[in-house]
Amino acid sequence: MSFSRIAFVAARGEAAQAALADLQARYPHVNEREADVIVALGGDGLMLEALHHNMTRNVPIYGMNRGTVGFLMNQYRADGLIERLEGASAVKLNPLRMRTKAVNGATVEAYAINEVSLLRETRQAAKLKITIDGIERIPELICDGLLLSTPAGSTAYNLSAHGPILPLNAGILALTPISAFRPRRWRGALLDRTAKVEIEILEHDKRPVSAVADMTEVRDVSKVKIRSDRKVSLTLLFDPDQHLSERILKEQFMVE
Repeated sequence: MSFSRIAFVAARGEAAQAALADLQARYPHVNEREADVIVALGGDGLMLEALHHNMTRNVPIYGMNRGTVGFLMNQYRADGLIERLEGASAVKLNPLRMRTKAVNGATVEAYAINEVSLLRETRQAAKLKITIDGIERIPELICDGLLLSTPAGSTAYNLSAHGPILPLNAGILALTPISAFRPRRWRGALLDRTAKVEIEILEHDKRPVSAVADMTEVRDVSKVKIRSDRKVSLTLLFDPDQHLSERILKEQFMVE
């Protein structure tokens, strides 16, 4: 790949801002809307922001870690940036599209690159009805919440909730309960990426639930529909030895 117009975006932290000043002094750059590649400096949160800001443009984004975890980022190095960009491998991601209906009838639509989460808002557990592709699968799940994760997001919140790590090109999604009380032994399900997931909140006035798609939260929902949007494609760039699929595979063999 060859790129002639580079834009730099950075998190607000000291390390990210210092890297931004250094790189802008070293390399010609344009604003984000004119770029044919974006270099994101920060952590995974900054990368998600950059992807969301450019959701409809599909401009490649190359991240360098100036944050905390940096699972979606490459190692930071100011030298040789052009060569690294030209030699990078591309990873294509399709986000989840979340459509919510609130108790008051309002509707909201948002995208999620990692996962869509449903979370109880009060001390009382949520009661959820789960329907997949028009077929009711669980009439009543009593839990703290539920999430649907993409392969790229499967090592994040999904893994913390004891969900499975998904290979990047597996073509499946992970439906994972959060602290399920009934059915007690239900540990979740693996769904085809074409699955249409519908979640109805039971007793929503007594047991309010919020729905979160990455950075977008909708409070007091009554119904949530989720599916992978194959019409939207996002491109991340990785150094050949830092490929995302290899990172996800390694996570399955991590021993603490």
